[in-house]
Amino acid sequence: MNMTSNTTVTGAGDTMTPGTFDTTAGNARDTAPANTEQKPRNPVTDRIDKLGLSFSPDGLIPAVIQDEASGRVLMVAYMNREALEKTLETGKTWFWSRKRKVLWQKGEASGHYQVVREIYVDCDKDTLLIKVDQNGVACHEGYFSCFFRKIGKRDEITDAGCETSPPATSAILDEVYRVVKQRKENPSEESYTSRLMRSGLDRILRKIGEEAGEFIIASKNQVEHDIVAEVADLWFHSLVALAYLGIPVSRVYEELRSRRKGPRELPQSRS
Repeated sequence: MNMTSNTTVTGAGDTMTPGTFDTTAGNARDTAPANTEQKPRNPVTDRIDKLGLSFSPDGLIPAVIQDEASGRVLMVAYMNREALEKTLETGKTWFWSRKRKVLWQKGEASGHYQVVREIYVDCDKDTLLIKVDQNGVACHEGYFSCFFRKIGKRDEITDAGCETSPPATSAILDEVYRVVKQRKENPSEESYTSRLMRSGLDRILRKIGEEAGEFIIASKNQVEHDIVAEVADLWFHSLVALAYLGIPVSRVYEELRSRRKGPRELPQSRS
């Protein structure tokens, strides 16, 4: 019996044609040592095994991608085990394309990577929720979210008017605070913030008092644009005071968090 393969098999002191076996006395002349060495397991593979996730029969699990800062749902894609492994290893999202049958990384072509912050799994362990920092936009059509269309009351699909850039969120407070600190540490004559810092704490506090009064007046007049503008002024000058006093804005976040009561404990299901 001759079997054909692409591998040259050698015996002791002789060479045989590729894949030819001498079956004399029922013994193959292939004396190459068996490769019993096992590749080391990827630790990430072990992590996935312990999770007990429920992949579909075709080996996929849907992943809902959410922008951590704004809470907006960005997209829904599918992962196989390898995509999930690479996501856990790299800290950026990877997916399996059901159409192209290839593994792909979000942002590999556009540069709009998604940095993973948290991963959740639903109660049935068959769907993932991944919170990310979205660089640029998520949608290939240029929208921040892939869900930029909505179904109207008359069953028509319309443009929801979604942003083509990341929406403003509370993260802007951190960004402004960082700029204020930079103006304190590296003052510039052209910077209002630097001049305000140099004028001292009393001047900063007077500005806060002025802005608080203007916010009260705007609120009494119930003009939305004016109210928003005055709150922005009040917040900005409050951040200047914090930076002047060397108090991180995160301390305010922690204080607010400590005042917030947690959700009520849900009753245990009897089912």
